[in-house]
Amino acid sequence: MLTGKIAIVTGAGSGIGTAVARRFAADGASVCLSDLKQDGIAKIASELGGNAIAIAADVTSEEAVRKLVDGTVARFGRLDVMVNNAGIGEQPTPIDERPASDWQRVIDTNLSSVFYGIKHAARVMKQSGTGGVIVNMSSIMGDVGLSGAPAYVAAKHGVNGLTKAAALELAASKIRVVAVQPAFIKTPMIRGMEQTMLPLHPIGRLGEPEEVASLVAYLASDEAGFLTGAGYLVDGGYTAQ
Repeated sequence: MLTGKIAIVTGAGSGIGTAVARRFAADGASVCLSDLKQDGIAKIASELGGNAIAIAADVTSEEAVRKLVDGTVARFGRLDVMVNNAGIGEQPTPIDERPASDWQRVIDTNLSSVFYGIKHAARVMKQSGTGGVIVNMSSIMGDVGLSGAPAYVAAKHGVNGLTKAAALELAASKIRVVAVQPAFIKTPMIRGMEQTMLPLHPIGRLGEPEEVASLVAYLASDEAGFLTGAGYLVDGGYTAQ
């Protein structure tokens, strides 16, 4: 579905990001994997072959995101798909005791980074004139709340709103912008919480990273050409309750 496409996946060093990068490569895309540390993504990129590269970047820095996008274009000639996947969780500190620095770290990583990704992907996609797709990793927490996670919930609600606003603005440039909203997926982010989270999913299990990657791959493909400005749930029935 993605033969010949050029893609960036942030947060590609583990979990959903790794699964997306692997799926994109399997579907014929050339992929730039990005994460904070070079070693992990370089190893994955080497496993994916000659059409995969690794560029370490701190997505909370706009300059780092700009360099990531420009480095990918320098290597592959253009950018067709930007997957803004990088994100972090937060500890369940009482809201009246939560340090502002903790709040800001989550907002910077989970929301501001998505803005930077959209901004610089759109910049090079407009220059190419061929359009593209931007996929933002939101969450079920973009629609509902979770006690003990105010910054994460606020950030993911923000990602959903940002997705809609960007989609409207960029549609004329043939750039689609969509969000993916997973429930609790078996990744390092929820390690130790699996049994607590399991009963929240009517389907009776947690999601697999590859299931999220399948949705991302479809949304990034030309088969999803009429889809923009919305978030798509992959949640095992979580939000149907």
